[in-house]
Amino acid sequence: MEKKLRLKDYLFIGSMLFGLFFGAGNLIFPVHMGQEAGQAITLANLGFLITGIGLPFLGVIAIGMSQSSGVYDLATRVNKRYGMIFTILLYLVIGPFFALPRLATTSFEIGVAPFLAAESQPIMLAVFSILFFGVAWWFSRKPTKILDYVGKFMNPLFLLLLGFLLLLAFLQPMGEITTAPVVESYQAHPFFTGITQGYNTLDALASLAFGIIIVTTIKNMGVVKPATIAIDTVKSGSISILLMGIIYTLLSFMGTMSLGKFPISENGGIALAQIASFYLGKTGSLLLAFIVIIACLKTAIGLITAFAETFVELLPSRSYALFVGIASLLPGIFANVGLTKIIEFSTPVLMFVYPLAITLILLALLSPLFKHEGIVYRLTTYFTFIASILDGLNAAPAAVRNLSLVDSLLSIAEKYLPFFTIGMGWIVPAAVGFVVGLIWSVFSKKAK
Repeated sequence: MEKKLRLKDYLFIGSMLFGLFFGAGNLIFPVHMGQEAGQAITLANLGFLITGIGLPFLGVIAIGMSQSSGVYDLATRVNKRYGMIFTILLYLVIGPFFALPRLATTSFEIGVAPFLAAESQPIMLAVFSILFFGVAWWFSRKPTKILDYVGKFMNPLFLLLLGFLLLLAFLQPMGEITTAPVVESYQAHPFFTGITQGYNTLDALASLAFGIIIVTTIKNMGVVKPATIAIDTVKSGSISILLMGIIYTLLSFMGTMSLGKFPISENGGIALAQIASFYLGKTGSLLLAFIVIIACLKTAIGLITAFAETFVELLPSRSYALFVGIASLLPGIFANVGLTKIIEFSTPVLMFVYPLAITLILLALLSPLFKHEGIVYRLTTYFTFIASILDGLNAAPAAVRNLSLVDSLLSIAEKYLPFFTIGMGWIVPAAVGFVVGLIWSVFSKKAK
């Protein structure tokens, strides 16, 4: 007999999903956006929530409702070669190359570096990276225990610590939101700028990875029917998304209020450190250290687990333990590049990968309407792919953008591609590819 999940089960799974999602970027980017958006923070925050919580929620639902076994299974609806390439690229982005190293460097720069002399920080970053990923490796060895580690212990502790800091910020605000200055990038289109800022959390990409963890957890609890699994995934995801939305909003508004005492910082990590120190002095710095390290560690456990489980599926001749080791070792090396460089390198890659992930999520949700026709998946993806290259090049460092060929392509895109200047040039091509795919599928059926 199939087990029926209780409210307690949904709360535990929702807590686990929140814990997996809410890492380094989820703390620092809303605060920094709040400082830059100023009095336009309400619109900017709404845009941020679309990509920060809306898309991740849809991603988890897409995995649950499509009854796919993971990202690769879902992406092969375009074709097998694309499924393999996209899956590897996505997991490298949210794994060893960008997200995982960022977790360690953020933990170090916010939670540890303030207590160290500047000259000792490089060697201590190396030591901290080894310790950080050593602990993450230890907890990731047994994926069936992830609910206990993250959902029942780490996440409640994290929420308790962060809630205390947020409570102080709103009981004793540092400044007024209505008079806060707005930087240039938020003056014209704060809503759309907020949408692209949500990319930095990596959560829409991670949702495709974490979705299968949720499905597996629900199955391990005794639920076997695909329809029931899909419903339970939605219920559990709703709890996580609601919690994330509340915390994102509070963090972004706290960032805006901090302008009453501090200038705009280089990143949200510095702003968080300033806010914590303002309210609690050295105690605040220690509190923030615990908040950041716990947030980053629990997300690292989830990403390493998802990376290893997926690559075991792609390469079944290799062991889970091997990929856990790879996903723990490589980011430990890359973390020593530093947080600023990691963010700089990741931005153009995110602008390329994100549209492909978004369209795959939407196609999976709409798939029953066009009867899962492969041509719709392919044409939508191919059109999006071309526009994504342009969006990625536009976000690349000046040395790349200034190349003659790249400069010519970007000039054409600015002139003829709608929404390109706000970082969303993929929208119209994706819609055109979807419509062309629908028309093609209809006429091909009639021809047969």
